[in-house]
Amino acid sequence: MKLVRVIDTKRCMGCRACVAACAVENHFTPDSPWNVMVESEGGTFPNVYRTFVTMNCMHCENAPCKLACDKAGFKAITKNDLGVVLIDYDKCTGCGYCAAVCPYGVPQINGAKLATLYPGEAPTPVEAVPAAERHWTHRKQAGKAEKCTFCWHKLEKAVADGKTDRIGKDPQYTPACDLVCPVDARAFGDVDDPTSKVAKQIGTKKAAQLKREYGAGPQVYYVLEGGER
Repeated sequence: MKLVRVIDTKRCMGCRACVAACAVENHFTPDSPWNVMVESEGGTFPNVYRTFVTMNCMHCENAPCKLACDKAGFKAITKNDLGVVLIDYDKCTGCGYCAAVCPYGVPQINGAKLATLYPGEAPTPVEAVPAAERHWTHRKQAGKAEKCTFCWHKLEKAVADGKTDRIGKDPQYTPACDLVCPVDARAFGDVDDPTSKVAKQIGTKKAAQLKREYGAGPQVYYVLEGGER
């Protein structure tokens, strides 16, 4: 099984529902987003257009962040059997090597102090959830690297329930961002299954990996206007 995400930029309308869903699901840390929207404009007046591209962790097969972290001796970044790249906050030193080498600018080194969403006000109900009651990927620490986990807490549940075949199909086993898109611009699942939605879209829509020249082997594919980039 190889989990991938396909994002169709031709369908995306920039509503940011995926960004909001990620923030709520994964205990958003101010200034350290796991999913961001990148906007660009093209064309010549009056024939102009705007493109929206969401950027999250690519969960690369040859993840530069992991290679750098291993080389530095910290070994805080792992890649598991489902291809998910994760950061161990207890091992992370906040050195920033992962952020420096990532071709996609994904890892975020959060602040020296974890701020509340609304400075000067009481924590929101989500922020007030005790760390001990959170999944370990949500027990964030100040001065550490963090990033998208493909909602590992959900995928882990699929493994525990023996239902990895339902990943990308059942809400409880699918990343939050991929569930909420109102225009069906996101798909998640097993690319090794030729009947899966992601496998079909990569083939029929000619979805491409960004910055392939770096050799990282990203597991997020994009349907792009004008072809591969």
